[in-house]
Amino acid sequence: MGTIEGGKGTPYEGLSYKLSLRFPLEYPFKPPQVKFETPCFHPNVDQYGNICLDILQDMWSSAYDCRTVLLSIQSLLGEPNNDSPLNSYAAALWGNQEDYKRMVCKQYVEGIEPSES
Repeated sequence: MGTIEGGKGTPYEGLSYKLSLRFPLEYPFKPPQVKFETPCFHPNVDQYGNICLDILQDMWSSAYDCRTVLLSIQSLLGEPNNDSPLNSYAAALWGNQEDYKRMVCKQYVEGIEPSES
């Protein structure tokens, strides 16, 4: 389990996100599987927490370590790749930062509040 903080000046500033990291037997020659455990509204994150990031797929290098992966995901929060969205609604909303920030906060709060029974 890892945690990243939203970067200053991004819609994620002040928010903490938990990530699960699973390392294959072939690591470091194969990338870890990384997912958001805290719900994250983002163009490159789907509803299940899967992340579309090149270094976790075809651009992986055995020189990358856990710190590099977490820093890359933290950077992705503020600089999404809207050309390859997993969440097309988030990609479309990115241009309106006020509405985008509202959705980020809504999904974040809903994800960390305890469920009502």
